[in-house]
Amino acid sequence: MSTNTPRHSRTPQRSSHRPRQVAGQSAGSGTRFRGAQRTGAHRRPPAAPSSRPVQPAGARMRTQSAQRRRADRRRGMTGCVAALAVVALLALVGWFVVWPVVGDRLGLIDNVADGQAVELTIPEGASGDDIAQLLSENHVVDNPRDYYAAVGQLDAASQIKPGDYALTTHMGAEDVVRQLVEGPNVEGLRLTVAEGLTVSQTAAAVEEALGIPADDFTAQAKASNYASDYAFLADAANDSLEGFLTPKTYTFGRDAQLTADDVIRTMLDQYEVEVAQFDFASAEAAIQSRYGVTMSDYDIITMASIIEREAITSEQRPKVSSTFYNRLAQGMALQSDATMMYVTGGEVTAADLETESPYNTYLNQGLTPTPICTPSAASIEAALNPAETDYLYFFITQDNEYFSATYDEHLQAIEENR
Repeated sequence: MSTNTPRHSRTPQRSSHRPRQVAGQSAGSGTRFRGAQRTGAHRRPPAAPSSRPVQPAGARMRTQSAQRRRADRRRGMTGCVAALAVVALLALVGWFVVWPVVGDRLGLIDNVADGQAVELTIPEGASGDDIAQLLSENHVVDNPRDYYAAVGQLDAASQIKPGDYALTTHMGAEDVVRQLVEGPNVEGLRLTVAEGLTVSQTAAAVEEALGIPADDFTAQAKASNYASDYAFLADAANDSLEGFLTPKTYTFGRDAQLTADDVIRTMLDQYEVEVAQFDFASAEAAIQSRYGVTMSDYDIITMASIIEREAITSEQRPKVSSTFYNRLAQGMALQSDATMMYVTGGEVTAADLETESPYNTYLNQGLTPTPICTPSAASIEAALNPAETDYLYFFITQDNEYFSATYDEHLQAIEENR
């Protein structure tokens, strides 16, 4: 028996829903006591009502599933927050560590002060990308697009000159391009090859300016040494580079260990640049149509070299060219004193004009075997685009010029200048 059962209780505990009988009443009278009349300390007090209603088992399962989903969402959100934190950390590392390096290389950021002195060298044969990168790396023009825009604005793509330059950081792109067109502004070894020089004369200029012996230069100046690298030498006659050592002022660094080969390649590179502006094929077709004369690229350079030595002014060149093409068209000899000067190396006498030589255009029809000098761009232009004339003769002095369609007119011009 429970220790908390009252001592005065005489009967065992009953089910809480069976009524007790009262003395003097029959148990079957059918009269029931109301709940309020029930007494007895032996009865268990009713259980305290639950504050949470009882739910069907299925509802409990659904509730547990929702709880699990909420827990999963909380865990997912926690993972996302962690991932975002990692991304943010990496972004900060990239911004403060990686970006300064990459941005500096791309010219997108720049902490270099303006106006700092920069010396750099534009190499021979450098491409536009090479030059743009060099300027960007030295913070002269940080953004290559600015450099290209300035080159386009000034139409300077084929005019940039190699050599040593003194520039400053953050110069205006157009100022930089103007300087590159003007040429090197740092003192170095300068070689000037004048228009109309022969290979031998060029060798003498190289020896004087660069200290390379003239004999070494002429020995190296053979077409066979360069034909595999320069397609325009494929038809060069007599293994000669005559006509291809382009006139120009070249600048070489004082510390450069120059050889004859270095200098010759520099000149041949310049030739490629110079002739790129000309449409040889179209001009040769027009000459064939007008004069009935077939010209190769090599023939054009040879013709240009003769024009170079005969004309004095740029205005004379197209007319001299026209005179020579008219003579070729009629089967006449060119009769140019300049071609024999290539043999004699000086003034030509009457006796020289009687001397047998493939360069004697009094005795031989057609062009000379090779060019007789290096022509200027203006003479190449004249050889490609002669003036439209009926001239067959010319007589040019330092002060006057006479172009004639007949021999009598030509003799008269000579007589007037005696």
